[in-house]
Amino acid sequence: MIYNQTFDTANISADELNRHCSNTMNQSIGLEFTYIHPNEIHASMVVGKNNCQPLGHLNGGASMAAVEIVGSMAANLVINREKFVAVGQNIQGSHFRPAMMGEKVTIIGKPLHIGKKSHVWEVELFNQKEKLICKGSITMAVILREN
Repeated sequence: MIYNQTFDTANISADELNRHCSNTMNQSIGLEFTYIHPNEIHASMVVGKNNCQPLGHLNGGASMAAVEIVGSMAANLVINREKFVAVGQNIQGSHFRPAMMGEKVTIIGKPLHIGKKSHVWEVELFNQKEKLICKGSITMAVILREN
């Protein structure tokens, strides 16, 4: 089998994902996975010195990194990782309002399309008032793993 339509939440936890992603960009921008639901993945990060721009708002690049990280991890959680790997092909996003210094941002990734050769994941970022600050999507190619 190439893929599942949902996450196998019995065999992976947010804590395991965070350990797996230590010493990566996740850690650099303060992104932590918080919850894995069978049909979506949640993460959060606090706006701080490692992910803000000079005005003290969340940097748009950090928002797009969150889209990449959450969408990529989600795609790789629903495929047969012994035989396949999902890699990013295209990322796009729109920014709607700022998240301010010290504010906790919630990130939610959901599948729009899960196919045998490609996935499209929608990722939304919300501020503490649950207002949408950024919405993005990432297209992932599913390819044979090189051994």
